Amino acid sequence: MTVNSAESSLLPGTSGEAASRVAIDVRRFPWIRRLAADYAYDFRSVEPFFAGDPSERSAWAAAIARTQAHTRDRAGIASILGAQQARRGAPAAAVAAAARLADPRTVAIVTGQQAGLFGGPLFTLLKALTALKLARTVEQEHQVPAVAIFWIDAEDHDWDEVRGCTVYDAALAPHSVALPARPADHAPVATVTLDQHITAALDQIEQLMPPTEFRASVMADLRSAYVEGRGMADAFGRWMERVLGDRGLIVYDSSDPASKPIAGPVFVSELSKPGETAKLAAQAGAQLVSRGYHSQVHAHDDGLALFHLEGGRRAIRQQDGQFVVGEARFAQASLVDQATRTPSAFSPNVLLRPVVQDTLFPSICYVAGPNELAYLGQLRGVYDRFGVPMPLMYPRASATLLDSAAMRFLAKYGLPIEALQPQDESALNQLLESQIPPAVEASFSQASQAIDSSMQAIIDAIPALDPTLEGATRSTLGRMQHDLQNLHNKMIQAAKRRDETLRRQFMRTRALAFPDGHAQERTIGFVSFLNQYGPALVDRLEEELPLDLGHHWIVTI
Repeated sequence: MTVNSAESSLLPGTSGEAASRVAIDVRRFPWIRRLAADYAYDFRSVEPFFAGDPSERSAWAAAIARTQAHTRDRAGIASILGAQQARRGAPAAAVAAAARLADPRTVAIVTGQQAGLFGGPLFTLLKALTALKLARTVEQEHQVPAVAIFWIDAEDHDWDEVRGCTVYDAALAPHSVALPARPADHAPVATVTLDQHITAALDQIEQLMPPTEFRASVMADLRSAYVEGRGMADAFGRWMERVLGDRGLIVYDSSDPASKPIAGPVFVSELSKPGETAKLAAQAGAQLVSRGYHSQVHAHDDGLALFHLEGGRRAIRQQDGQFVVGEARFAQASLVDQATRTPSAFSPNVLLRPVVQDTLFPSICYVAGPNELAYLGQLRGVYDRFGVPMPLMYPRASATLLDSAAMRFLAKYGLPIEALQPQDESALNQLLESQIPPAVEASFSQASQAIDSSMQAIIDAIPALDPTLEGATRSTLGRMQHDLQNLHNKMIQAAKRRDETLRRQFMRTRALAFPDGHAQERTIGFVSFLNQYGPALVDRLEEELPLDLGHHWIVTI
């Protein structure tokens, strides 16, 4: 695995043509927390919390050996995946990949996300592509069969998180399309059936996205996946298979009751020793905090790492020697028996989901977002408790997609991309100021120094004549400095008016990179880029997006 390669010299500026991709050290971004930065650049600091350093070949070899030695129902999960794929009409490459899981040598790279409308933000696509690229790398470097699996978090009940999709319009303004809000009934997304509102959402997104040579085919594929009467998670799975199934991506719907018996022993163990998972995660969280990191999950001592699915998705907690689910109370033995007989009535929470995932699949690596790393770092003891091998964690590829005009703009002016995030004009003012002829700026600097020097001489001398005048003299200096600064600001405004082209280029590039001030990959649905670039989007990203740890990539498609 390639990690921490040198940053491109494109930014700050270069002469000539802009490169097609530029590496940015993620530590330059204020929203990247220390744990994610150290994971890439100082793994020894976080080593106690993870199963191995993904930059080391030996860690991958060890993960492969652990996973191949662990007993699991390979034939069962391969059959379950095959049935899911048959229902969705998955591409042949995906079907063949799922069948390989029956082979005791096969290992898996797993990633996942909630079932966001129309595929969700760009980072969903980046997660899946990272898993596919890692699977190919593992096959080549370790000579073992490797597949990529996308886990649809279909039992998540946060409807507001998944019901919308944001796309660019022709003017690069972000617009959101959303399905109607739902009552707070804790219903898993997998239970939501698309109604007539999906047709309106499809029509709206087609109208919002600018007309391109690809829009008709993109919309045809979306309309074939998102059909009235179909489940939200099912539609998401079909869309992901349409985009990446031909590349061998295996899509798994985690709400499938057929897979719950395989995970049943995990549920029974959690109910048999209530609170132990939360305690282990809390201990690891405290250790992370003691090292200057943050604890992502704050588990309650009375909580279990399970949800009960009857009547919605409800947390299970302990109280007075019993389990409490909503208003209902159960004896411990009662829920243990139910988990044994009917495991489909239970669902793991964020602490237990990775353990269930790696009980089902021969995972050697999970592709995680930067915010997921923190809670995954709280789970090493949890994995040990359940006797499941903990996989390596690999940060997903991170990217901003720009067109050639925006890339040339950044290269020409040497503007760091993170300077575009604030939604004020400070970076633009600095850029315009840098374009002012040096002689003009020098004259302002000289005038400011001359005023300061002359007035300071008066301030030093005036007390000998009348000490009460010193305050008035300082006030006069302040007004003079203020007037000079106002004149300087007016000069900046004149430069703005003179160079309106630069201003338009700045605003356009900012709109692309940080829509409404938010990172593009977390805001804009990848369907927007498919509309703009067509199949070349996935081809270019799969071929050229590096897997380097610790870098964000600016990419021109």
